[in-house]
Amino acid sequence: MEEKDKKKGMFKAYQIAQEMIKDRLEDVDKDAAKELDSIGENEVIVARGQYDFIERVFSKMGMPHKVVAPSAFEAFAPSPEQIVFLNCPGNIDGEGVRNLVNFVEKGGFLFTTDWALKHVIEPGFPGTLRYNGNATGDEVVRVEIDSKDDPFLKSLIGEGDDPQWWIEGSSYPIEVLEKDRVEVLVQSKEVKDRYGESPIFACFNHGEGKVYHMISHFYLQRTETRTERHRRSSSDYMGEKLRMSSGRAAKYARMGAGDSTLGEVESAYSSSALMGKVMYEKSIRNKKKILDDEL
Repeated sequence: MEEKDKKKGMFKAYQIAQEMIKDRLEDVDKDAAKELDSIGENEVIVARGQYDFIERVFSKMGMPHKVVAPSAFEAFAPSPEQIVFLNCPGNIDGEGVRNLVNFVEKGGFLFTTDWALKHVIEPGFPGTLRYNGNATGDEVVRVEIDSKDDPFLKSLIGEGDDPQWWIEGSSYPIEVLEKDRVEVLVQSKEVKDRYGESPIFACFNHGEGKVYHMISHFYLQRTETRTERHRRSSSDYMGEKLRMSSGRAAKYARMGAGDSTLGEVESAYSSSALMGKVMYEKSIRNKKKILDDEL
């Protein structure tokens, strides 16, 4: 399959995966489903990048958001009620980094990818995470998602899942410096063996807010069919995850789910579940703060 067709296939996989997450939450956690559905455009800011395109995925998923230039943060700090998604490379000057740090300290959530590790995380949040100096190749790796202690992820990710993660060439492996403070939600033994560090997706609290960082990019542009299971139709994955009524089956058929492989949708579903966790947690914190302020 040509590269253009692979990217088109992954966009379709993200659309299917997002619909699956909504249906899965409707089946197992209606409160979480309502919480995610309540997120508005003013709560999510995406800073444009050169190598990652979170906004494209959000648009395909129907997720409300606003897009700004990364230089916008040089002039202002976002509201602490918001979530900022910073696409790679995250080239922001010193004043912009200070404004983002201030935003997190007051309660904001910051989500960064790949080279922003060196451009934003290291100068803004020293002693937490850093680039270990080994650049990756362009490859797809198997990842392990730690969902057992997270009620939201536990609702979505099961022991039978076997997601793949696309690592773009020259991505920055993540070294955890403060192990008692940093939580690693996704790791990869393959990345550890090749590049010395296993974290794929990590987070830590800072002030009243929180920072999330992942290696490579949120938008996974391709995956691999390593096993016979991965080569099966995405319909099989839906059967594993959802209560498939005739109405749901017809909906996914209209979306063209039969054209996607199980491996494509599983990878898109896994990364979308992590994004959903970030948004869900922020929404819960915002409502808690409003209640605390009223007391």
